[in-house]
Amino acid sequence: MDTITHTLFGLTLYGAVDKRKMTRKEKQALFITAVAGSQIPDIDVISSWWDTAGRYQMWHRGITHSLFMVPVWAALLALVARWWFKVKGWFWFGIAALAVWIHSTSDLFNAWGTGYLEPFSTVRVTFGTIPIVDLVFWGLMLGGLLVSIIWRRGKPKFAVYRAVWALIALHVVIQSAQGYAVYQQASPYYEQVALSAEFVPGVFTVIGKEGEKVELSRATLWNGVEPPAIQLHSEESADLNSLFAENPRAETLYEWSPFVVVVDDGETLGIYDPRFYRNGQSFLFESIERVLDETEERWSNPD
Repeated sequence: MDTITHTLFGLTLYGAVDKRKMTRKEKQALFITAVAGSQIPDIDVISSWWDTAGRYQMWHRGITHSLFMVPVWAALLALVARWWFKVKGWFWFGIAALAVWIHSTSDLFNAWGTGYLEPFSTVRVTFGTIPIVDLVFWGLMLGGLLVSIIWRRGKPKFAVYRAVWALIALHVVIQSAQGYAVYQQASPYYEQVALSAEFVPGVFTVIGKEGEKVELSRATLWNGVEPPAIQLHSEESADLNSLFAENPRAETLYEWSPFVVVVDDGETLGIYDPRFYRNGQSFLFESIERVLDETEERWSNPD
């Protein structure tokens, strides 16, 4: 998910806790722990500062988003809360763990995915059933804020935010169930299939690959998979060794993506992830320019 969504997750988690018996310091500790826990897995963005090996695509949303890092981040945040706000108890570890888990798990559902099982598996786990920016999430959380503002005096506001979390979970379940049904409909027609959720709930792009053919189709549960809107050709016979040697980011992209489209037109050798194909190109595209030697030039231009 995007940074705004993760921040809203942290604020909504803070709102869902019953704070009626908390001291001011405890409320401050809760706020910092919930919001920081909702952001801390994205600390991996600083790896771009020293990335000289072209591995940032794997490092971002990699080990820092692993399920096995949840207790590590939670312990760190609990220690910070204890040192800074002088609060004690397992409650702070639990809140931090929940915030981190929500961040890492929510990222599984969009096309970017995470290294959820690192370091035991390098597979990038991705479901593609929720867009990276989900306006339904925003609407539910901001709606909860508005309701809490006008909530009758004396009524516990945390109940509103707990209802918001229930609606968020329901939205994820409904979206994922629809995405799974669409995936199952498309699977018999392709060797490989991936999903990318659109901004409109219940609408998906199905990306299917069969041999050298890659097709992008719009799909919904009620209309099924529509005829391909975009057809792409992948040069599967191209030798990618020179590409990987000259552009390490291309090898990382090849490892990171479920499958790629290979471009080899004599001048450009490259690969791109078709899940992010928009307006005639994918923003995840790594390539090199071919340099023809004199023999090749004379052969291709005999005059």
